[in-house]
Amino acid sequence: MTTGTQASNSKDGRTAVVSITVSFLQRGGRKQILSPPGTAPWSPAPRVDSALVKAVVRAHRWRHMLESGEYISSAELAKAEKVNDSYVSRILRLTLIAPDIIEAILSGRQPRTLQLDDLLKPLPAAWERQRSELG
Repeated sequence: MTTGTQASNSKDGRTAVVSITVSFLQRGGRKQILSPPGTAPWSPAPRVDSALVKAVVRAHRWRHMLESGEYISSAELAKAEKVNDSYVSRILRLTLIAPDIIEAILSGRQPRTLQLDDLLKPLPAAWERQRSELG
């Protein structure tokens, strides 16, 4: 048995009770279950984070609009989309994220702790370093 885990059987032997010590971490308004040290981490079914997906899709759509000549600058695009030019620039950087990270975000397999704010911060150009920074 691992530390923090207890198991017992009922008198008739038909019921087993397992107690596992867990702690919760509040992260971005959500609670995250932390496993006891030395145990395998618990992970729920994949959950697609709509904010991350929306940002990635928006980044690729905006990049296409700029590359196709629909807009000649990010400032013009920002004005048309009614957002700040610096926001457009931060979102466009998402097109430079490693493909496997993008795939994980789209399928809901990204680390539970990954937030949109993490992606909007400057990231290294090297994909391997992105993977280590984003988990």
